[in-house]
Amino acid sequence: MSGIPSFTVETSTTTSQVTMVFCIIFALLMFSMPLWAESSLMHWCVEVICFLVLAMMWNLMAGYGGLVSVGQQAFVGLGGYGLFILAQHLDVNPFASVLISGVVCAALAIPMAKVFFRLKGGYFAIGTWVGSEIAKISISNIPFLGAGSGQSLTVMVKIPHDTRENITYWIACMLLFASFIALYALLRSRFGLGLTAIRDSEAAAESQGVPVDRLKLQVFVLSAFGSGLVGALYYLSILRISPSAGFDLAWVVAATFIVVIGGIGTLEGPIVGCAVFFLLRYFLADYGVWYWLIMGIVAITVMIAFPKGIWGFVQQKWGWRIFSLQRKLVLK
Repeated sequence: MSGIPSFTVETSTTTSQVTMVFCIIFALLMFSMPLWAESSLMHWCVEVICFLVLAMMWNLMAGYGGLVSVGQQAFVGLGGYGLFILAQHLDVNPFASVLISGVVCAALAIPMAKVFFRLKGGYFAIGTWVGSEIAKISISNIPFLGAGSGQSLTVMVKIPHDTRENITYWIACMLLFASFIALYALLRSRFGLGLTAIRDSEAAAESQGVPVDRLKLQVFVLSAFGSGLVGALYYLSILRISPSAGFDLAWVVAATFIVVIGGIGTLEGPIVGCAVFFLLRYFLADYGVWYWLIMGIVAITVMIAFPKGIWGFVQQKWGWRIFSLQRKLVLK
């Protein structure tokens, strides 16, 4: 049939191909850091990775699944305490305990979702925060976990300092790259198309046969898994946990700030937002109680000037896409 034009489907761009090469070089540089970097730099990198991955998980829920949670710190705290229970009290390998803690958080997210999903909009957000506070109070009343004062991960003294530090750093690197690759693959799949449809219009998506409730449950569980890994990794790094720290609202405040500043509903947004967050934290560290106030003013200013975030504005203005999620039909 000569009347039908031929075409090809473009799944990547020159920019995305160059980015892939850069990411491979960056990954090699990151994994080699224990060979040349100072201990303080690796510790800082672990912290940055924890906040970035948490922001990516929150972005997956809110930016793609339409689930605005104010209780994501529940899974950070549960992941951290999961590490302590497994490694400190059940004699499980501390490094293996990080992954197991993430799995436990994912399992706990299923019954929690059954409750939270009965709530809509702002009620869902407040419900997740209440759930986090319940988890915090419950942990605070368990004596063998140190109750309200928490405890230290003393089992780690059996492992040489350099070994402990290097393995913790490599786990952080694996978490970062595995999370990004997994999200990139998911968002390019039918799963990602369904999430995008839900984000744009839940009613329209449901009318087109998209399994809205099932996808939201999967997003919630995936986000819980990632957040649990973050909690376990972070407290493996600092070797001490308490209910007030593990379930601190500051976790989700930071994740929200990073995503909103960078650009919600984009892969690049959390990266940009995380860079801004840590730059501001570096320059505002000496301002004490004014720190969060200034951060709030910055967030409000950016939201007014760039409603879609910094990267959202860049993407809309110039059409730049570092990580291409779209497929383009090219006529021959």
